[in-house]
Amino acid sequence: MIRAVLALIARDLRLAGRVGGSGALSLVFFLMIVALVPFALGPDLNLLSRIGPAILWLAAVLSTLIGLDRLFQADEEDGSLDLMTAAPVPLELVVLAKVTAHWLTTGLPLALAAPLFGLLVALDGTAMSASALTLLAGTPALSFIGAVGAALTASIRRGGLILAVLVLPLMIPTLIFGVSAAQAASGGTVPFLVPLAVLGALTLIAAVVGTLAAAAALRWPE
Repeated sequence: MIRAVLALIARDLRLAGRVGGSGALSLVFFLMIVALVPFALGPDLNLLSRIGPAILWLAAVLSTLIGLDRLFQADEEDGSLDLMTAAPVPLELVVLAKVTAHWLTTGLPLALAAPLFGLLVALDGTAMSASALTLLAGTPALSFIGAVGAALTASIRRGGLILAVLVLPLMIPTLIFGVSAAQAASGGTVPFLVPLAVLGALTLIAAVVGTLAAAAALRWPE
């Protein structure tokens, strides 16, 4: 089963690279949001540095939605999903493999690029490192939450808007604690490790609940 999961992850990574992938598009979208916000707020560097972590996290949440509707829809259209469902490998492991591949091509690049893009919102070294760490810990939760919506809309053509409406409210707790942890690193009444620990707990909960819920949603048409 482990070999099957690794093979599925490698397959999705190859497909993402072959098509051009939603990962590069998400990274460009992330850069666009972070670059445009300073123009809207003006040249106040103090204001930008205060809300910089929130800008990075909001951009990451929106960027995660790019291509999320194709997580299961492409396999649904070409019949691959039926083969995966009928395979001896549990569907939950299939979901876990596909979400892992999605995070590797979307969430991980966003977290790694956060320190560089943090320069655009006047973040200091501590804030940039904290933002990158919180994104590294929190973006898997966004992928697992998005997987539930992607499974529910897998059979709906052009279901991207419906998907966003379904999953964005569920991403709010991750957004709140991600921003809180990043801001706590730059000073505050709450220690940095407290919201970071809550963020990690949200990711673990999303991994379990999201995997089971997405697999159940994929079985529902049967």
